[in-house]
Amino acid sequence: MTARVLVIGNGGREHALAWKLSQSHHVQQVLVAPGNAGTACSGKISNTAISVDNHAALAQFCKHENIALVVVGPEAPLAAGVVESLTSAGVRCFGPTAKAAQLESSKRFAKEFMDRHGIPTARWRAFTSPEEACHFILSADFPALVVKASGLAAGKGVIVAENKEAACKAVQEIMQEKSFGAAGETIVVEELLEGEEISCLCFSDGKTVAPMPPAQDHKRLLEGDHGPNTGGMGAYCPAPQVSKDLLLEIKNTVLQRAVDGMQQEGTPYVGILYAGIMLTKDGPKVLEFNCRFGDPECQVILPLLKSDLFEVIQSALDGLLCTSLPAWLDDHTAVTIVMASQGYPGAYAKGVEITGFPEAQALGLQVFHAGTALQEGRVVTNGGRVLAVTAIQETLSSALEEAKKGLTLLRFAGSIYRTDIGFRALAFLQRPRGLTYKDSGVDIAAGNMLVKKIQPLAKATSRAGCDVALGDFAGLFDLKAAGFKDPLLASGTDGVGTKLKIAQLCNKHDTIGQDLVAMCVNDILAQGAEPLFFLDYFACGKLDLKTTEAVVAGIAKACGKAGCALLGGETAEMPDMYPPGEYDLAGFAVGAMERDQKLPHLERITEGDVVVGVASSGLHSNGFSLVRKIVAKSSLQYSAPAPAGCGDQTLGDLLLTPTRIYSHSLLPVLRSGHVKAFAHITGGGLLENIPRVLPQKLGVDLDARSWKIPRIFSWLQQEGQLSEEEMARTFNCGVGAVLVVPKEHTEPLLRDIRQRQEEAWVIGSVVARTKGSPCVKVKNLTEALQVDRSVLENSSLENHSPAHPKKARVAVLISGTGSNLQALIDSTQQPHSASRIAVVISNKAGVAGLERAQRADIPTRVINHKLYKDRVEFDNAIDQVLEEFSTDIVCLAGFMRILSGPFVRKWTGKMLNIHPSLLPSFKGANAHEQALEAGVTVSGCTVHFVSEDVDAGQIILQEAVPVKRGDTVATLSERVKLAEHKVFPAALELVATGAVQLGENGKICWAKGQ
Repeated sequence: MTARVLVIGNGGREHALAWKLSQSHHVQQVLVAPGNAGTACSGKISNTAISVDNHAALAQFCKHENIALVVVGPEAPLAAGVVESLTSAGVRCFGPTAKAAQLESSKRFAKEFMDRHGIPTARWRAFTSPEEACHFILSADFPALVVKASGLAAGKGVIVAENKEAACKAVQEIMQEKSFGAAGETIVVEELLEGEEISCLCFSDGKTVAPMPPAQDHKRLLEGDHGPNTGGMGAYCPAPQVSKDLLLEIKNTVLQRAVDGMQQEGTPYVGILYAGIMLTKDGPKVLEFNCRFGDPECQVILPLLKSDLFEVIQSALDGLLCTSLPAWLDDHTAVTIVMASQGYPGAYAKGVEITGFPEAQALGLQVFHAGTALQEGRVVTNGGRVLAVTAIQETLSSALEEAKKGLTLLRFAGSIYRTDIGFRALAFLQRPRGLTYKDSGVDIAAGNMLVKKIQPLAKATSRAGCDVALGDFAGLFDLKAAGFKDPLLASGTDGVGTKLKIAQLCNKHDTIGQDLVAMCVNDILAQGAEPLFFLDYFACGKLDLKTTEAVVAGIAKACGKAGCALLGGETAEMPDMYPPGEYDLAGFAVGAMERDQKLPHLERITEGDVVVGVASSGLHSNGFSLVRKIVAKSSLQYSAPAPAGCGDQTLGDLLLTPTRIYSHSLLPVLRSGHVKAFAHITGGGLLENIPRVLPQKLGVDLDARSWKIPRIFSWLQQEGQLSEEEMARTFNCGVGAVLVVPKEHTEPLLRDIRQRQEEAWVIGSVVARTKGSPCVKVKNLTEALQVDRSVLENSSLENHSPAHPKKARVAVLISGTGSNLQALIDSTQQPHSASRIAVVISNKAGVAGLERAQRADIPTRVINHKLYKDRVEFDNAIDQVLEEFSTDIVCLAGFMRILSGPFVRKWTGKMLNIHPSLLPSFKGANAHEQALEAGVTVSGCTVHFVSEDVDAGQIILQEAVPVKRGDTVATLSERVKLAEHKVFPAALELVATGAVQLGENGKICWAKGQ
């Protein structure tokens, strides 16, 4: 189905938007209000005379004309709240709300916002008094020479003064002479930044930012950047001054930080975010934010967009930009040259005829109209900036030459233009440059900052023999101070393999450090060594401080568990070696044991010795290339709930369960003198690790029915159709370590291990083997995997722990503080609870209830009802999230939206609401007022199933609350809330356990015995 689209505006930017939207196969027609001569009648594009100032009339027009999407070009309608007005009327509109658009409409708000969220910008102060502003300019300890009108001034409200006197004159012009009208009632005085100015724009869906190629505008009227400021005399894209690494830095420190900040402040930013950036010697700093496409930047950015603009905008409005990131035309440059009227930016004539359009089009140029109109069939000038002549070529210089050809073909009397657009970039490309290490992609300052952040983490791992102090060329360890007399040293090195890929996909970096430490210290434990110190190696293409700090913090925490010092490490930033967001890890552990404590004791191992298995925590860190292949072929995503029987977590979290560190619990057992060998079940699984600690003529027979196999192994075997040998050779199958012990010492050792909080079993015995026979035989593995599956899905069996019943997955819908949500969180986190909260959904951002959920590590989603044209569409968005989290029960906890009939019917018998009265009395809003007005002596609260009629569903539980003499709405409300916090969790438990359900006849059914 094709759509009709309305573009608001009348400039070159709006012509470019309409031109690009009209290329979509989804679009039937593009209307432009009010438009210009270029959009009057051009294929799918035409103009409409509807006023954009009367929002009610505009909304009615959109409905009458079946407008599926409105795209707002200029800033003024955004600041006036056109997005809110249209959205509330059910019209889909692309652009930020008026509150979000304050980033442009109020320079003061923008500067305060940047300070709050750590976005780099110039030093500044805001003033409403011209005297105070001038005093500040004259006394500031930095060049306070940039004077800005705080409000909207059509992109012209900035004066860059040459000296302090000129800056004070600018204050007088703006504040006293009202050169920018009401926009200058408040001014911002800023530090003058030096460097190259760049325009960095992005699409935003409120969470994800998708950067566009950087562009550069040319504000001055005359060549060489001389003359007065204008709205823009030309632009080019991409700007070669901004490398890929620099653009990534701008994305992370400016664009993403701004969108995250707006989200945190309860004002999701959906639309185009434009950051004017100054590339200073101290890094990129924001000059200003705009809340829409720049003009003329739009005319060079959109021609390079390969993706369907209509689809990109729809993805942004749906909050799904991350799934549909725009693609751009590589290895091409766009240049646009603005042709302006004589006298611009001052007074200029209108109605001057323009010719040459067919000739320019024949050259392959795209001519975007700005200040044009149709007059008796002729195209005439109707503004200061008249045309934007755009060319796309493989190089900047060739694009500029092509655009300049259009200047000789397009003619109108008195036209003025520049022929040096891109001159700074051409000079940049041609000049020989002395490179810096940072130019190559290595940021030494970031590395130093990382060391500063991790120093206290490493220091905390100091132990006897080692006082950690990062920064020396090497780390020292005093064996004598650690208590060793005749020691042997043991060393081990390992990595984490492709488990890192899952950590990076799930953006979960805090546990992978334990995997690294465990893999190394468990290896040296097999030699009987006590871990003494650890070194790490972290390699990436671009250092991300937050991620790296999380990884190293995990390493330090794991070193503490292992009892070893984090003595040092290496952070290697290697551009082009790793894609953005990826990193690799390696670890090195050194331990020691007294000479007579070395393992294994090969000469003491004999036929008949017992094999003891110690439980793993799961997959540990081996076999993940196969795991990832199995997941890719399965129906599950890493964000999906884990397979049945695997606990209440996502598949990603389950797979990222960190490797167990055995040194603290098992080292005393190894030192008892009764352990003949210890094998770490690492890469190679059961089949290849146990032989490493056995004499050549001996092997082991294992019985897989004798230990508990975690459900994840059964799922992997089933999904991957893996053979028994493949399972045993790839995975630990639930056994993280193996001990060989004399039969007579087995029971005491098992008791000792279990007292140290490790799960252990007798899993086999040492046997003689003939030459050529397998060293390790695992009997009944397939059977055990299948039994484990049935155990966890059905019942318990001998030699297996009883399966935990599956908890009902609950979604809680809120709109505010979430006090009832807190009661539900507290109750569902109890071990005996039959339910768990899988997700909290709010129709409002920034509310306290979301913070409650986040503190409890519960996933949250914000679905703003204002972004949907009707209740059904909004409810469908909620339903998608409920399906994503495999929801069983929905609880409404202060959710202030009326749900649509189809949604209620789908969740009949599975959706609960709490109402602050004893239903059926006092339905609807203001229940407490109704109770007090009626003079009742008892009120209370009711938990009921939700039905299509408001507060009319079947009642599950009620709690009475006395109405006291002198009660007010506030005092009664507080007492009822206490009852709600008691009865809502109780009702949820009844439904989750199946004790209460809604029968086929629509009536409450209680389970037998309840």
